[in-house]
Amino acid sequence: MDPIAHSFTGAALAASGLRRATPLATAALILGANGPDIDILAAFGPDFSSVAHRRGWTHGLPAMAVFPFLLTGLLLAWDRFARRRLTPDGAPIRAGPLLAVAALGVASHPALDWLNNYGMRWLMPFDGRWFYGDALFIIDPWVWLALGGSLFLMHSRRVSSLAAWSCFWLLATVLVFFTTGVPEAARWLWIAGLGALLAARAAGFSAPLRERGVEQLTRAALLLVVGYIAAASLANIPARAEVRAALSARGLTPVERIMIGPVPANPFAGEVVAQTPDAYHTGRWSWFARPRFEPASAPISRPTPNELSETAAGVAEVRRFLVWARFPYFEIETLDTGGHIVRFRDARYIGTDRLGSPAVLVDGDHEPQYLE
Repeated sequence: MDPIAHSFTGAALAASGLRRATPLATAALILGANGPDIDILAAFGPDFSSVAHRRGWTHGLPAMAVFPFLLTGLLLAWDRFARRRLTPDGAPIRAGPLLAVAALGVASHPALDWLNNYGMRWLMPFDGRWFYGDALFIIDPWVWLALGGSLFLMHSRRVSSLAAWSCFWLLATVLVFFTTGVPEAARWLWIAGLGALLAARAAGFSAPLRERGVEQLTRAALLLVVGYIAAASLANIPARAEVRAALSARGLTPVERIMIGPVPANPFAGEVVAQTPDAYHTGRWSWFARPRFEPASAPISRPTPNELSETAAGVAEVRRFLVWARFPYFEIETLDTGGHIVRFRDARYIGTDRLGSPAVLVDGDHEPQYLE
């Protein structure tokens, strides 16, 4: 998920009552909820380093065991050398509860990342297999609205906070309205939800909230998000079964794997990729359509690897791309000069090169040269 969702999750966990566990509990939860994304540094490496290295070592179970201790150590050092000097009369920090909330914050990160169709490698560095929840789009405005809304009602009393929140809601609204594929109904539902929050804030709903009321509000928001995630995850089971049955009825067997990938702001629809031995069959899924599965007009061929593709696949950039690719295939273009361009793609992103598709020139002597 995006950094905003991770930060809101950590902040909401803190506001639900965990901030009272120990001083710096809120910092531990928010920093822990974002900590595994330190692998964003891979984006500064060569082409496709990011997709090859993201959601790996820093997201695997061993990292989940180590990160809380590192974060707790940093916060204890901050407490000793800065906080105690700035607020000598402040309540003493409690190392055990601090470690516990740090572990919870860190654990929330891969749990959220697993939910989309980008994937997560739980077992790194021992096993590089990807796991996919296929439940939520990587940026989900409904998570923002639920968790961010509860935090907004709690933390918008000062003018500076209200200004910051206003900027966030404005930018989020622009994103919802101008992202391709967001249904019109979702846009107006977003406006209605945002309007309800602003009306509650204007009516002074947030001002008289006592600590217990704040915690109950945030717990309700967290439970709402958990229920939303559970519903989206469970709905994938019968949806995949129905897609499998529809393909089998057309004689397309065996169906080896099926993805119903989430789409922006619409939990009732998804992009379908179904793998058979010689092709990927794509289409659109919608719970409200009849039929619910609408296949694309033509499948994507899965050509058998040959000398050209194997030569191109040996290029470092392609190897990194294939680490991440879930439904990989290649296309070969023959040039007038006698060489070939081999381009690698992922059927998850058919029709778009959002994350790139490496291309390699293989000349007449079968020497590969990375192009883009």
